[in-house]
Amino acid sequence: MHNAVISTLLNHRSIRKFKTQPLSEEQIKLLVSCAQAASTSSFTQSFSIIGVEDPEIKKQLRAISGDQPYVEENGYFFVFVADQYRNKKIGDQNGADTSVLDTTQRLTVALGDAAFAAQNMAVAAESMGLGICYIGSIQRDIEKTAELLHLPDYTFPVFGLAVGYPDQNPEKRPRLPFENIFHRNVYEEKGNEDALNQYDQKVADYYHTRTGGRRDETWTEQITHGLSVPPRLALKPFLDKHHLGRR
Repeated sequence: MHNAVISTLLNHRSIRKFKTQPLSEEQIKLLVSCAQAASTSSFTQSFSIIGVEDPEIKKQLRAISGDQPYVEENGYFFVFVADQYRNKKIGDQNGADTSVLDTTQRLTVALGDAAFAAQNMAVAAESMGLGICYIGSIQRDIEKTAELLHLPDYTFPVFGLAVGYPDQNPEKRPRLPFENIFHRNVYEEKGNEDALNQYDQKVADYYHTRTGGRRDETWTEQITHGLSVPPRLALKPFLDKHHLGRR
């Protein structure tokens, strides 16, 4: 049942070290075309992609992201933007009431469109022998990111995507068991504890191997620790300020 597409999907792993070789213009255009081919809610195409080529902007995005070197050192860096600004302009030019763009429903549409497009690009890149890494941490200082990218109202930087030629071959990180992720007909609140316990051990073994014994954390321990990480409370004020999801 496997084919080349399925093999590409199942072999995914995030790449955090890239060779210095840049992507060609042909590769960039092809990746963007693949992103555009993704599904879009009601054909609104409520996303934009910013290709960050300016070394200084990349350097500053790296700092915002917690000094992750692969934000700056990659073949190309894309930022996916939930974009209602384009549709706002169209509505204004045609005398339409654009207040619907302030709603949470339209924000979720734009976020979905951006995510669908990004995943299309990610799969396309990996099928071309390239590696990828999503960078959600461009939201750590979302006002600064918006300023750097000259984002207007009605837009929201969802995440970055570092793409390039891999300079590492990391072990594939194990995913949750089928029994813990798939529900039939209704949500089953009581999960499969045996499968989850086995998965915990598998994740602990993965971290032990990956870090040379310096880390033995299980998945449930990682999730528990993550609950104490301070949330990005600046996101809601940013959304309100820029006319996104206010109603």
